[in-house]
Amino acid sequence: MKWFNPKEIIKEIKKIRWPKKGDLLTNSVQTVVFIAFFAVFFICCQFVVSLLLRLIGVVA
Repeated sequence: MKWFNPKEIIKEIKKIRWPKKGDLLTNSVQTVVFIAFFAVFFICCQFVVSLLLRLIGVVA
């Protein structure tokens, strides 16, 4: 098993580009904003659908 050589594994691990602190912070903020936006979007969608159902009399 040549591909399972510890020296080769260490060599591949050294090729990994780990994110810098600024990159990590930027990506984390973008992720939180993205999640918050879609949470608000889906809450608004639920409100609109609920309102429409009440207007047509489906929900008591």
